[in-house]
Amino acid sequence: MNLLNRASMKSIRLIQMAHQNQGLASIVRGSSRFFSTEADDANQGQSQDPSNPFLQNPSSGLVYGRLSGITKHTAKSDVVNLLEGCNLGLDDVKVEYSRSYMPSSIMLQFPSRNAYNAALRGISRKGRLFRLEKADRSQWDHIAPFDGKAILLQGIPRNALPDDIERFLTGCQYDASSMQIFMRQTNQGPIRMAVVRFLSPALAAHAQITKNRGFCLNNQISVQVLQ
Repeated sequence: MNLLNRASMKSIRLIQMAHQNQGLASIVRGSSRFFSTEADDANQGQSQDPSNPFLQNPSSGLVYGRLSGITKHTAKSDVVNLLEGCNLGLDDVKVEYSRSYMPSSIMLQFPSRNAYNAALRGISRKGRLFRLEKADRSQWDHIAPFDGKAILLQGIPRNALPDDIERFLTGCQYDASSMQIFMRQTNQGPIRMAVVRFLSPALAAHAQITKNRGFCLNNQISVQVLQ
């Protein structure tokens, strides 16, 4: 009888332990599913986060460059044609001038890194006189373009008054309040200059065509459109 009781008690304990193990296994499986789902949700959120710099497409975003090796007569349209296929417009080109208003370089705004790399390849093929290097957004923002709406007058007599310059520009439609007269040191010595703004590039170009090499008092004036 004692042997029967001991065998019965042992069977009960084994059944209880089996139920406990099944409950523990269920908890473990539920926790695994929870952590797995949580990790999947975190990974999915990370892959959809557009602000993650490690997941952004390296070919997207604006890239800025400085083109050097230009001449006094290099126009914005010349640069756009040189870099054909790089998706550049005239608004993506700014001319950087020295204090004497000589063009020193051209700032470029590319729509992507791929466009910048295409420009590098294009210059190496057909523009060996030019050099393109990376630039910062702050350098681009620092330049205020004239957009072809202003002219530079060089060689103004030192005794010339604003009224004399206005008489020189007779027949041109310009903003008289925008006239700035100053002195600049050049290779030919100090030269008196003036910048005059117009309402459109066409009016500025007309002034250059009609007034270039004209005379203010006894001095011959050079007229240049600023870009």
